Amino acid sequence: MATIPSQQTQSKFFALTSNSNQGWNHISIAHLQHPAGECNSIAEHEHTICLSLAKKPVHLLQKQGGKTYTGMYSKGDLTITPAKTQFLARWDGDDQILQIRLCQQFMRKVAHETLLTNSDQLELTPQFRTRNPQIEAIAMMLLTELQQQHCNSQLYIDSLANIFAVNLLRQYATTKPQLPSYEGGLPQTQLQQILDYIDSYLDQDIKLKDLAQLLDMSQFHFTRLFKQSIGISPYQYLLGQRVERAKQLLKQTDYLIVDIALECGFNSHSHLTKQFRQLTGMTPKAYRAS
Repeated sequence: MATIPSQQTQSKFFALTSNSNQGWNHISIAHLQHPAGECNSIAEHEHTICLSLAKKPVHLLQKQGGKTYTGMYSKGDLTITPAKTQFLARWDGDDQILQIRLCQQFMRKVAHETLLTNSDQLELTPQFRTRNPQIEAIAMMLLTELQQQHCNSQLYIDSLANIFAVNLLRQYATTKPQLPSYEGGLPQTQLQQILDYIDSYLDQDIKLKDLAQLLDMSQFHFTRLFKQSIGISPYQYLLGQRVERAKQLLKQTDYLIVDIALECGFNSHSHLTKQFRQLTGMTPKAYRAS
């Protein structure tokens, strides 16, 4: 599994990459496809996780952290390369991967806030051809978000980035931190504060860090306690409220549907239509007509 193709493969190289303007700040991802080749890279300030998406097994030679792996990679296999680690790979056939990079500073912040550990001494261990269903599932959700290229998805991307980072730290850190236990959900006053904030800023790109900071807690713990309180994640609640606002405007106004979409925090007519249909079983146009 490779990260950056060598010069001789550039002509056949394809990549779909994330954009910081769409909410990809502490995490960046790229869907890469390339023919046989090699790469030699080092990321000074980012941890790199590569997930194989190859349609058939690919033979690779990989070197990192003073160790070498030679063998087949199949769909679902992971490589983890810590920041500041030299990585060499050579692959014999057409390869396809999802490359995820997490800022080292962000990982340390998550470790400090969520795992209550000495984040300056917490590092990831290099991994060749490992399997992890949880990390793979989160990675595929990130890929879906990349492919859909939605704006106003900051809360969703932030949530995925945090849970992805926590899973990496818990399972691949040099020391095994323990996740503190928080039960019972949010107190009613705090929950109402969050619900009121979301209702007031539905049309804006609400960030997970903003919600967590309102209650002075980590983003990961906030997400867990919020879900314990009302049974769904902050992002699911936000989508539901946006659709509810759209339903009101569809029935009570003659606004164009595209204007309603923007008023409710969706980035386009099609974005609203997709989410509206998923939650109501009908399109905004059909709902208005009914």
